[in-house]
Amino acid sequence: MCNHNYMTTDQGSKSAGRDAESEEKLRGWFAGRLPSDWFTATAEITLDREEITVLGQLADPEARAGATEAEQAEMVDGRIRRFREDTRDRRIQIAREAEHRFGRKVSWGVRCGGRTVMFTTLSVPVMTRLRQPQRLVLDTLVDAGVARSRSEALAWCVKLVGEHEDSWLADLREALRHVEQVRSEGPGAREV
Repeated sequence: MCNHNYMTTDQGSKSAGRDAESEEKLRGWFAGRLPSDWFTATAEITLDREEITVLGQLADPEARAGATEAEQAEMVDGRIRRFREDTRDRRIQIAREAEHRFGRKVSWGVRCGGRTVMFTTLSVPVMTRLRQPQRLVLDTLVDAGVARSRSEALAWCVKLVGEHEDSWLADLREALRHVEQVRSEGPGAREV
């Protein structure tokens, strides 16, 4: 049973050419294009300036009574691997169509048995300028062996903030959506 109400999480901005109508088109396109038997729940579609990520929920495998944690973990791993192999050609075809249509790379992942596994993702370079106190934080992480480089330390910091400030970031994204809506309804927005 699959719900075709696909949701998106927009981490981009309107200045990057993003607007509500293009998000709706993207959601609609994926809702119509993804096979209904792939996922058991709503597929989560996350997008930013470079990438569209499709993350779907797979049915958890049914373990026999008394199955050990190791056995259950292997069943989940097997289910994920089977889905990845069985859908590879179709996922590639859908990704190529989406990349052509929306101008972004498509990445895929699944959730199953409490695990999230990404099959493909982009790693995009981001340039920044840091003052000495921020560089010292990164250097401490490198010196302590938490990261191999300043770049990896910065990525680790961003991931950590994302994990611990989820509700704050969600509120901020919602506020940005509201600002975009008000801008679109402002003076000159309806001029033809």
